[in-house]
Amino acid sequence: MKTIIQAAALAIPIAIAALPASAQTPTSSMSFTATTSNVAGAPDSIKINLFRWSTDAERDQLASAWTNPAAPAPAGRGGRGGGGRGAGGRGAAAATDPSLADPDAPQSDGANPAPAATPAAGRGGRGGGRGGRGGGASAPEVPITPEGSLTAALEKAPTVGHLWSSEVAGYSIRCAVRLTEPDGSERILFITDRRLGAFNDLWKPAGSDPATNYEFSVVELRLNSKGEGEGKASLTGKVALDSAAKTIGLENYGALPVIFKNVRRKTL
Repeated sequence: MKTIIQAAALAIPIAIAALPASAQTPTSSMSFTATTSNVAGAPDSIKINLFRWSTDAERDQLASAWTNPAAPAPAGRGGRGGGGRGAGGRGAAAATDPSLADPDAPQSDGANPAPAATPAAGRGGRGGGRGGRGGGASAPEVPITPEGSLTAALEKAPTVGHLWSSEVAGYSIRCAVRLTEPDGSERILFITDRRLGAFNDLWKPAGSDPATNYEFSVVELRLNSKGEGEGKASLTGKVALDSAAKTIGLENYGALPVIFKNVRRKTL
């Protein structure tokens, strides 16, 4: 029996050593530094910290949100007075600011409570206040766009990294993908959960191209085999499904201005 136990103990480390490296250790954390260019706040120092790469399932979920937006949602329940039981109704949803606070300077989300219904605007008129249960037209449906569908999916996606600038608040990265080329160069794509410069003009495009109105930002870094290069963003460019990366990327990288220069990679 003792001989069997000793043999089993010796077999365990041998079996572990035979496993692929990726099965033994998690993805290493990775950091990038850069300086902004072609935006109003340039030059600004940028640091990007990635905890891990997005899984295939996470990428598929975001890609599906873009290519197959959810079915149209009704604007109201059969026209119940625009969201209440009368002209002023009982309901108005509270809005939440999704900004990410710096760990050293935490910020809390704010919410605006719905105004209280007045007696005159309450239940009065079930034939008209409820949107015409007695024959009124249904409220129009609000179509869900790929942009809106992806924005909603990003809010639910896990945080895999952060982008920091001179702003107090950082940007949560909800998708990060790395593509390695045969020559050792790399493409790094990531998506932030809100638009760069959502609350300031630091990221306002300096050129003549009009700014896009996405609620998120897509960034692509292109690095050589030494981990040095540049990056561009969706501040003025359209985004589309990148089939190679299996996620959302920049539609025409070559035509966009450089937003991140002097990019350098550092494995932590």
